[in-house]
Amino acid sequence: MVTLVALTKIMKYISTLACYLIVFCSAFAKAQSPNTPQQFKGFFNFSYDDSKGILLLEVKELDKEFLYVHSLSTGLGSNDIGLDRGQLGDGVVVKWVKAGNKLLLVQPNLKYRAITENLEERKSVEQAFARSVLYGFEIKEDKDKKTAEGTYTIDLTPFLLEDAHGVAKRLKDRNQGTYKIEKSRSALWLENTKAFPKNVEFEALLTFAGEAKDSDLRSVAPDSESVSVIQHHSFVELPDAGFEPREFHPRSGSFYTSYLDYSSPIGSPMEKRWITRHRLEKKNPEAAKSEAVEPIIYYLDRGTPEPVRSALLEGINWWNQAFESAGYINAFQVKMLPADADPMDCRYNVIQWVHRSTRGWSYGGSVTDPRTGEIIKGHVSLGSLRIRQDYMLAQGMLEKPFANGEESPEMLNMALARIRQLGAHEVGHTLGFAHNYAASVSDRASVMDYPHPKYDLVDGKISLADAYDKGIGEWDKLTVQYSYGTAPAGTTEKAFLESLIKAAENQNLQFISDSDARAASGAHADAHLWDGGANAVEELNRMMEVRQVAINQFGLDNIPNGQPLSVLEDVFVPVYFSHRYQVEAVSKLLGGMRYSYAIKGDPGFEYVAKKEQEEALKALLTTLEVEQLKIPEDILKLFPPRAYGYNRDRESFKSETGVAFDPVAAAVTNAEVTLDFMLNATRLNRIVQQGIYGKNLELNDMMEELTETIYDEKTSSDYEKMIQYRLKELYLNKLLIANNSSRLNVLVKSNVQEQITAIQKRLTGSKDDTDVVLNEMIKNAKEHPETVKELPVMPIPDGSPIGSCGM
Repeated sequence: MVTLVALTKIMKYISTLACYLIVFCSAFAKAQSPNTPQQFKGFFNFSYDDSKGILLLEVKELDKEFLYVHSLSTGLGSNDIGLDRGQLGDGVVVKWVKAGNKLLLVQPNLKYRAITENLEERKSVEQAFARSVLYGFEIKEDKDKKTAEGTYTIDLTPFLLEDAHGVAKRLKDRNQGTYKIEKSRSALWLENTKAFPKNVEFEALLTFAGEAKDSDLRSVAPDSESVSVIQHHSFVELPDAGFEPREFHPRSGSFYTSYLDYSSPIGSPMEKRWITRHRLEKKNPEAAKSEAVEPIIYYLDRGTPEPVRSALLEGINWWNQAFESAGYINAFQVKMLPADADPMDCRYNVIQWVHRSTRGWSYGGSVTDPRTGEIIKGHVSLGSLRIRQDYMLAQGMLEKPFANGEESPEMLNMALARIRQLGAHEVGHTLGFAHNYAASVSDRASVMDYPHPKYDLVDGKISLADAYDKGIGEWDKLTVQYSYGTAPAGTTEKAFLESLIKAAENQNLQFISDSDARAASGAHADAHLWDGGANAVEELNRMMEVRQVAINQFGLDNIPNGQPLSVLEDVFVPVYFSHRYQVEAVSKLLGGMRYSYAIKGDPGFEYVAKKEQEEALKALLTTLEVEQLKIPEDILKLFPPRAYGYNRDRESFKSETGVAFDPVAAAVTNAEVTLDFMLNATRLNRIVQQGIYGKNLELNDMMEELTETIYDEKTSSDYEKMIQYRLKELYLNKLLIANNSSRLNVLVKSNVQEQITAIQKRLTGSKDDTDVVLNEMIKNAKEHPETVKELPVMPIPDGSPIGSCGM
């Protein structure tokens, strides 16, 4: 018989067992349901259902604007195609609009606005211009319908799997083939899909299927018919109203954002321009120097190797010097990116170390609030191969850098000096600053210029000690003061900003940017890429002297032991063409002008004086002398046919003689650099008309001297004669092409025809076989002008960007 005590124990045991069974069954059930949607809480709440591969987003607020940014987390690794790891796409303001059973992601048109309290006036502008619906989503779930603030659930997956970054279009535009997204091989990517209070980040792996048409894509894809990248999407809360836009000035050195304000009073400009800048405020606004409420912090990619890492940290931190000049203490900082951070996360300003199969441009981009110009995220992409190119530049310029099997430390030192400057340059873009290509004439006054390495001659030897400048420039300090500085007590912001523009003028600090400096036809006398020196002509003459020293000392010890001898040819390339950018700078003095981005009351412009143009012409003609074009015979003997596995590429000399090195083709290529700049159609049109503004260099005089230099130079050896014959052919062909050009006006063509006639007189009666052929070229061009074709010339090896990938 069971006692009461025993029964009680049995019942307690059964009860305990039941509890264990419930817990076990619950755990078992969870173990059997691994596909419970993963929840993310943040700026937008969303969930990811692994069993279905879908991402559901919750939308609580309609008609509230936020920022949408797309980018690439992974790239293709081809500079020519231009789809890089970390590449930012558009950052646009969007909002959710409900229409029936759909939520529309709408991009309002912020190019046209009405900044007014008049609601109807604002509405009239909004209705006058198109808006864009980026995507439409069917509402999956509608909670709390009875409340004013419902929560709408949508499937964001199809939107995330769209080619928002335009990868397929880029491939097609670069003639790589026609590709489209292969849905069966594309999926959401959870690695960096995250939620934070002010931003949410999504990623998707997109696979593009197609057939490659060009070698660029084949060279970087494991299977060129299937190309996959990870695309990143960011939804970001727009900044609050505490940011004060700052007026743009064309000489401030800043980037700007603009829009048309239709509420502007009649008689005042409709277009409003605000500079782009980060939000920065002093903790103590009254103090001359103060710490910032929140400093601007940039983070360096942890994948950046040493010694590049330390060089970049040092160079980028130069900007703190400029912020100190603007009254801030430690307001700009650079640190290593936290180990768990995503570089594409909009909360981080990032400098990424980007690899490509060939060298290419580095660049700095920003995510910016288009309403005010406030920079939300700065993002820099640094090409990893550029340091190797600077190393090779130094390798070619030094005397015996690998003597006795040892490596000269000067090469790495110069390359790291360039990396410091590059890091500062690209971060400068993301701080809101444009290129300043006129800084080199003011003692390298800005890191926002493109600096050519400065080679000094010390006791007849080339020194690289001062190849690149150190520290932030005087121009950069003024730009930071304009963008981030605050007016002192008793001074209006307008007066403060005007004083900074005046300060730059007083220090002879010019600002000329891309539109006036990049084109081969550029007119500005002081704004050039990769030039150096306060006086362009003097610097070209100096560079020709340095170049000659480098050529004379060039030899076997310019490459390390164990390398194929044919590699020596590649190291010689940047030596032989080391003057090419200074030639461009000097050519712009011909018909050149000096001007600023003047506003009413500022000085106007003037053409370069006749004497300076004549000096420029003389220096340029020197580069066309056969003695400067020929490569010494003792060096030619060092250039055998290429070793197996070491073929010529885009960085190499090109040859018209097969495997043999072609010194004559190299000379013609070199001469074409000078001729193309001098005979640029726009430049010739300007030269022939500059006399309107006062007595100046006349086109006929310039052309006569050019003809005499090429056709009347005395040569001795057969080698020199070969170069001269080809140079005569090249120049004559360019004149015949110019005579048929619709880009030249009749005043220029009359000068061109005069030179063709003068050349014909020189050739007539000559028994030299080459002169007979050249004479036939002229006769044929007169009788059949439609048959005149541009003479094929071996292309110059890649050089821009010098130092490796541009900026």
